[in-house]
Amino acid sequence: MSRYSTVAATVLSATLLPLSAAHAADATADDSAPAATQTTIASFGRIADAVLTDRTTALLDRPQLARTAQKSQGNVRLSPGASRAESTSLASVQDTRARLAALGEAYSDADTKTTVDSTRVEGRKATVRVTEATTLTYEKIRGDEPPTTGFTAHHELTFTAQTDGTWQLVSVRRTDKGPRPVNEPVPATKTAPVRPSAIIDAPRAATTYPAPAKPKNLSTGTAYNYAAMATYAEKYWKDYNTAYRRFNSAGGDCTNYISQSLYAGGWKHDTTSTEDYDTWWYGTSSQSDTWVGVNEWSWFTQTAKRTTALTNAYQMDLGDVLQVDFDKDGAKDHTMITSYRSTSGVPYLTYHDTDTYRRSLSSLLSSYPNSAYYAYRT
Repeated sequence: MSRYSTVAATVLSATLLPLSAAHAADATADDSAPAATQTTIASFGRIADAVLTDRTTALLDRPQLARTAQKSQGNVRLSPGASRAESTSLASVQDTRARLAALGEAYSDADTKTTVDSTRVEGRKATVRVTEATTLTYEKIRGDEPPTTGFTAHHELTFTAQTDGTWQLVSVRRTDKGPRPVNEPVPATKTAPVRPSAIIDAPRAATTYPAPAKPKNLSTGTAYNYAAMATYAEKYWKDYNTAYRRFNSAGGDCTNYISQSLYAGGWKHDTTSTEDYDTWWYGTSSQSDTWVGVNEWSWFTQTAKRTTALTNAYQMDLGDVLQVDFDKDGAKDHTMITSYRSTSGVPYLTYHDTDTYRRSLSSLLSSYPNSAYYAYRT
């Protein structure tokens, strides 16, 4: 996509309601509701694409060219409340862009494609689930940035029928767990777990750039293959390894995925203790809490000395792990692995929930400037 032109929507549907089903749903719940025709249902998808593309465009160097005019499609448009909310969202994303610029990062181009996964019409309400696939091209500011970063995100949009026969978008909600994408304005919340008293916890890492030198030995003669960890992470960032169970709907898959990457690079299972926090393993029907839990992984790796804490997150190199406590309540929320490091000393993180490829540490700091960060040398 040209950064200054409209992106053609890829609004495909795997399970769009047939016209007869849409009419039946309306008639059953409310005879006065307007019919959601196939044309209307297609417009739902185009509205979703316009909203999500606007958010991505706000990250580029000319965000004023966002395609707000296309948020009206036939008889479907944004409600006044949703329009105000999106204006606030775009302002928030532009703030992220400004924080990125201060950290020496920008995007020169972007491509957002939206696929409609399902549409459900019940009376005067339509619920549309979509998948967003976005790729951002790094602008060569330092000169050693990787070519692109990318992510997939899932959203649920709610539309309501109006008395004049039109439909309005009233809300957009991301359904993924984990960090919000760089074009997403809304943070997450959670409840802090209780840490066992005998467990060693990691100290917070500084996030100032540049970081004090902390070189990592990446040679093949070391105990672990860090390149293999990064290769595994980048291979399965969105196409999950079917040899493992997925935990997206059970608290998130981020740490499960990082454990897989570490295992691919030579980490060994530990089943020597009867205490769960002293073990780390994955089996055919179950696994240790430390394999899949964000805080549990930290407690095990620090106590067992599988990892050492880095004083600055910018010191991370291939195979090193970053965790974030988004709201600083003492509990870590998310786990990521470094799959690329630029020669100027910027780590790039790859992770599940939301599935993301080579997101820079600068990007995360711009989206979460008030969070706590924990960096681990593996």
